[in-house]
Amino acid sequence: MSEPVCAYPVGGVDYPRTFQELLEWFPDDSSCLAYLERLRWPQGFVCPVCGAPGGWRTAKAKWMCTRCGRQTSVTAGTIFHRLRTPLSTWFAAIWFITSQKNGMSAQGLQRVLGFGSYETAWAWLQKLRRAMVRPERELLSGVVELDEVFIGNESRGRAGGVKDHTAAMIAVESIPGRKLGRVRIELAETARSVSMLGFADRVIAKGSTVRTDDANYLKKLTAAGYEHVAFVGTDSAEPAHINLPGVHMVASLLKRWLTGTLHYAVSQEHLAYYLDEYTFRFNRRTSKSRGLLFYRLLQQAVNTDPHPLAELRNPVAAVDVPF
Repeated sequence: MSEPVCAYPVGGVDYPRTFQELLEWFPDDSSCLAYLERLRWPQGFVCPVCGAPGGWRTAKAKWMCTRCGRQTSVTAGTIFHRLRTPLSTWFAAIWFITSQKNGMSAQGLQRVLGFGSYETAWAWLQKLRRAMVRPERELLSGVVELDEVFIGNESRGRAGGVKDHTAAMIAVESIPGRKLGRVRIELAETARSVSMLGFADRVIAKGSTVRTDDANYLKKLTAAGYEHVAFVGTDSAEPAHINLPGVHMVASLLKRWLTGTLHYAVSQEHLAYYLDEYTFRFNRRTSKSRGLLFYRLLQQAVNTDPHPLAELRNPVAAVDVPF
């Protein structure tokens, strides 16, 4: 563990490969803090206030900047900011969440970690979901299917939860051989609207071939710098899932995940963050090492702003949250 973090992490060197290794690597908070330092500052300490490189450790395990003299802990300004729970427990939680292919519910996390409060497990998951999408992530490219689907709760009706009329915009790379690449998902402020054009601009690289239905507003994709291929909708002899199979496959798997893992226990104001988690998992579905997912989530967690409980309970409107 003393070697520097390499460009592509290696199991057993940069991240634990098994839960047993996790326990051996991180028996206490000091070992966890040292690991977070490697992830947050792989090239050495950089002051988060003035941006200057270089500093030294203080007696209280903080870093002091050589330029401005500001003292900083490795957890300051991250989702671990001012947490009272041992970091080793957080590491175990992240391992459980990433090691299971479909993730886990707050109730499942509460049981496995022995939390006395369901809200504690729920808050931990909400914090981690906010770290599951990198703002600077690469744009989709090549051939990309783009469409809008409706997701939500079909069984609980007016009792609460997400209804099945929530519009979500999905873009997914289509790879030869009927394979799917990366996916991007956002909630739509208004169904069947020009918000799809803004979504395409945020997630798809210019020059890509974008396959859509024949909605009039989508014809503007050509002028926006894309190769646009539109399929006729209701007049077509072939159903939408034939012309845009990737989008409908992703939508089907997403609905199944909301049902099977979360049991529709998703409120409307938090739905965008659950889509973040689904995107994180889908885009890493072929990873053979669950330890690598643990590494990636921790890597993003130390670069994600803290989110206090009050904010988690009442997040900004989902359509305003960047994916």
